[in-house]
Amino acid sequence: MNDVRQTREGIRIHEPADFAGMHAAGRIAAQILDEVGPLVEPGTTTGALDDFIRNRVTELGSTSATIGYRGYQHASCISVNHVVCHGIPGDKILSDGDILNIDVTVIVDGWFGDSSRMYVAGKPSVKARRLIQVTHDSLMKGIEAVRPGATFGDIGHAIQTYVEGQRMSVVRDFCGHGLGRVFHAPPNVLHFGRPGKGPVLEEGMFFTIEPMVNLGRPETKVLADDWTAVTRDKSLSAQFEHSIGVTADGCEIFTLSPQDRFFPALA
Repeated sequence: MNDVRQTREGIRIHEPADFAGMHAAGRIAAQILDEVGPLVEPGTTTGALDDFIRNRVTELGSTSATIGYRGYQHASCISVNHVVCHGIPGDKILSDGDILNIDVTVIVDGWFGDSSRMYVAGKPSVKARRLIQVTHDSLMKGIEAVRPGATFGDIGHAIQTYVEGQRMSVVRDFCGHGLGRVFHAPPNVLHFGRPGKGPVLEEGMFFTIEPMVNLGRPETKVLADDWTAVTRDKSLSAQFEHSIGVTADGCEIFTLSPQDRFFPALA
């Protein structure tokens, strides 16, 4: 392990063979997110969704990265409406028009697959529909900025300028992260920034991009459970997340939806 290459910022540079492991882990995370989608409907509890996810994680031969992580006891985070991230599944019953982010991380042969996406219970409002679209598109604009020689500031700038151009705001209090054979590692992947700033991207870097976008202001607060983050102004929030690896000429997305369901069907 002494020959592991890292940048001066502590970002690990993975070998070409490592991409296969990340694809395997990402594929299972994405499959579970595909399968839970039809269960998201008014009357369902977030706890029931998590129970399904917990069972599928095991049935697919993977391990949940979140159960037991810093005392967390669930196989997913489920963040509804004005919850920005780290929502705890439980007895909450979904109502018609609720929007929710479901975030799943699995471990497969030591590799971590981390992804989240948006779902709608019933029919979304016009504002919610637009928020989901802008958030999805901001992630894709961030991914488009990924290539060797670019910087992490370029990624954040691409996301920020697009979101703010749509008169929405990017959450500053949470960010993407490096991953691989660990859940969280350098770098912090900010979803705002200035072009040319931050570490330079190199082939072999693995990390998540996971912008959180609010209809209102960007400020958040964490509730007394020490997990659930909400918008301070109670405005709706949305998030999409992919795990990616930098290639010689761009990047590969490890968490592509097998059924092409990454973006929700908006009734």
